[in-house]
Amino acid sequence: MKITKVEAIPISTPMKRVQLMRGSTLARIDSVVLKLHTDEGVVGFSESGDTSTWYRGETPDSIMSMICDFFAPQILLGEDPTKIEKIVAKMDLLARDNNEAKATVDFALHDLVGKMLGVPVYTLLGGKTIDRIPLGLVLGAGAPEAVAEEALAVLAEGYAFVKLKSGTPKGDIAMVKEVRAAVGDDVDLFIDINGAWTYDTALATIRAMEKYNLSKIEQPLPAWDLEGMARLRGKVATPIYADESAQELHDLHAIITKGAADGLMIKMQKAGGLLKAQRWLTMARLANMPVICGCMVASGLEASPATHLLAANEWISRFPQENAGPLHLHDCLNSKGIKDDLALNPPRYEGGFLYPNDGPGLGIDLNEDLLKRLLTPGKSIRVVTA
Repeated sequence: MKITKVEAIPISTPMKRVQLMRGSTLARIDSVVLKLHTDEGVVGFSESGDTSTWYRGETPDSIMSMICDFFAPQILLGEDPTKIEKIVAKMDLLARDNNEAKATVDFALHDLVGKMLGVPVYTLLGGKTIDRIPLGLVLGAGAPEAVAEEALAVLAEGYAFVKLKSGTPKGDIAMVKEVRAAVGDDVDLFIDINGAWTYDTALATIRAMEKYNLSKIEQPLPAWDLEGMARLRGKVATPIYADESAQELHDLHAIITKGAADGLMIKMQKAGGLLKAQRWLTMARLANMPVICGCMVASGLEASPATHLLAANEWISRFPQENAGPLHLHDCLNSKGIKDDLALNPPRYEGGFLYPNDGPGLGIDLNEDLLKRLLTPGKSIRVVTA
């Protein structure tokens, strides 16, 4: 079997509820759907997820250009799709960074190979370690009372933890205080700063929050400031987790050797796909560091690759996760609220747990009618053939 056609489709999906992220308003998700066609009629597909420029520095245009102008003609077309290791290595040699583009290709390859063999992607990754994945849920920053009310609803649904998003240091302290009072002392509660604080602000604010017993602080300092993270970690009691700092394998090595974090956050797009994410998790395991998997806000198609890995990988299966992009997109707490999704059968969210699909490949049936309606205005589908 050979790859004969690469199709990249730019889409824009409106969010059910506008979210604030790093001071900007997120009202729609711009992403890329990729289809890899073969000479035997089997098609693998994937979705990039939200292309947050501040997080990865990639855009739908850059992802499509990297795939269609470089990966397709120089690597993918005419290649056997089962040779995922070879293809990923060639992408890394051809292009520095661009991990979201690489991940989008990796996801579609795994879907395609799973369909060829008639097995779910989790089988390609070693088989299920767990049948369902315990989840926590991320709440947006907001008025303390409103966030506390939302936290109670999340816990009532059965989620394992509540993660808050940062607004301002003073507002964060008030929000943490209110939420902790509402949910009680035993709930796993933490906050994500997305690298927005200076060292002095982080030190003062984390110390002010310590009375509220946060389980962790995620990325308090900018991604590049590992020395600051290590120094901060030595002066506060709250564990520090690295997200933006923990991208490539050499980043993990630096974090580990510098003692810059107590735990790690992974996203499949940040790691560069499922194959590279397994290497990432091996390094975390060797360092005995817990790992939480986040997501890019997007459809059930985007959430599916991570779901298969979370069910398969034994190390990450030990910890509650937060792979819940469709819930954020559709503004709901379980699968009952997911309506008109790009995946006709997204992974199931129920009772605070996530369940992978059991069909071949990712197990996703694509909503082709919706895909046509979501085409980004002013953008065109790109098709590259051998």
